[in-house]
Amino acid sequence: MKKKPNLLFFGIDSLRADHMSLYGYHRLTTPHIEKLASKGTAFENNFSPSIPTTPGYSSMLTGLDCFSTTVVALGHRGEVAPGHKTLPEILKAEGYNTTSVAYGLRGFDTNLNYAGWGPGDDGRSHKAEQLNATAIPELKRLAKEDKPFFLFLRHMDPHTPYLPPYPFEKIFYGGNEFDPNNDSLKELYDFKPFRDYFISWFPPGLTDKEYEVAQYDGAVAYMDVCIQNIISTLEDLKLEEDTLIVITSDHGETLDEHSCWYDHHGMYECTLHIPLVFILPGVVPAGKRFANYTQHKDIVPTILETLGIDLDQHYDGRSLCSLMRGEYREPEPEFYTTECTWMHKHGWRTPEWKYMHSLEPDFHFKPEIELYNLIKDPGENNNIAEQEPGVVAMLEERMKQHIAKREKETGRPAPIYHNFLAGRNEPFKSSEEAYNTLHIGDPEAARKLQERIQERERKEKEGK
Repeated sequence: MKKKPNLLFFGIDSLRADHMSLYGYHRLTTPHIEKLASKGTAFENNFSPSIPTTPGYSSMLTGLDCFSTTVVALGHRGEVAPGHKTLPEILKAEGYNTTSVAYGLRGFDTNLNYAGWGPGDDGRSHKAEQLNATAIPELKRLAKEDKPFFLFLRHMDPHTPYLPPYPFEKIFYGGNEFDPNNDSLKELYDFKPFRDYFISWFPPGLTDKEYEVAQYDGAVAYMDVCIQNIISTLEDLKLEEDTLIVITSDHGETLDEHSCWYDHHGMYECTLHIPLVFILPGVVPAGKRFANYTQHKDIVPTILETLGIDLDQHYDGRSLCSLMRGEYREPEPEFYTTECTWMHKHGWRTPEWKYMHSLEPDFHFKPEIELYNLIKDPGENNNIAEQEPGVVAMLEERMKQHIAKREKETGRPAPIYHNFLAGRNEPFKSSEEAYNTLHIGDPEAARKLQERIQERERKEKEGK
């Protein structure tokens, strides 16, 4: 009997859709991904409703929303998706060998890692090359087995620190990043919670915020080239016709927008809007693009149907295969959003409106209620909550109705209500308290934070 198709899953960290040439960005950041996507189907309005990393990957790899995964915080405590089989668990039961590179979740046979954070001897971060040094030998090993494989890859290049290797560090920048008359980074340098972290890897004397935007874009372009190395390996192994390729991200990235500065907090479009591509020759239609609204929770059901595996448990998401076949799929244009890392909020997004309701004061001193008209103000620069109290009330009611419905269906309270900033057991009482408490020091501190979270999750999985 013929083996089921393999699964090569690119779950990239911090990749925002609107900075990919695949989605019309003016800089040529993703030409190789764009060429690859032309062989499959791309979704143009894909969203990560619960940010950042841990809730994003939890939904991506289970087909569930945050009510079912129970995950809304970066430092999640407890089991992910209790009582529900994860994608690696499902595929393992179907006879797949399963490997994850740089993201541990219940069910993988093999968990590998690579140096994905700080700079090397040349002062630049060769993240994607280091991932390839781990992933390509593993791909070759899996290809020799008589079982199909699931290889999950977490690229870190679009995540800070943005230090793409030469020549990518200046591929999109020709200005003077040290111009003494440019004060576009003054607000960042005055922001105590993040200042030390950025100073630790910014070029000394940097003044131009556009330089860092170009660094992000250069990192994406560098990653794109290295991803092509993986695809070329897959082709050399004669596996491109028998491998489902999925490309997405856990969340996007704020760059110089909304005073959130080179991170992935703030439920703005730059952080929620992410790529989604499926490629499998002869099964997934080539050259198709859909503007339908899709979410993380739709990915697992789509993968399983594409691989010919029965959906034998409940999913909050729905397969996108009907769209690919040209059939009707009921739209889901409105959805609930959450974040709980540097800001603690939830909200409701429609095609016209973005509503955010803060659940505790944050260190940006942002208002409790934010409302943006996404049609008239796509950049979300003009908070009109005070001018539109009727719209605020309507969206708050829709959000509460959804929360009540999902709480009843899951038999659990909404997780956003019992998680607090910085893993605390109670909310901050003021923005001043949050500002003076929250702090990140340098890339090494950030790496150790992630390691502590992963170690705690590993112990919890093992019941220690």
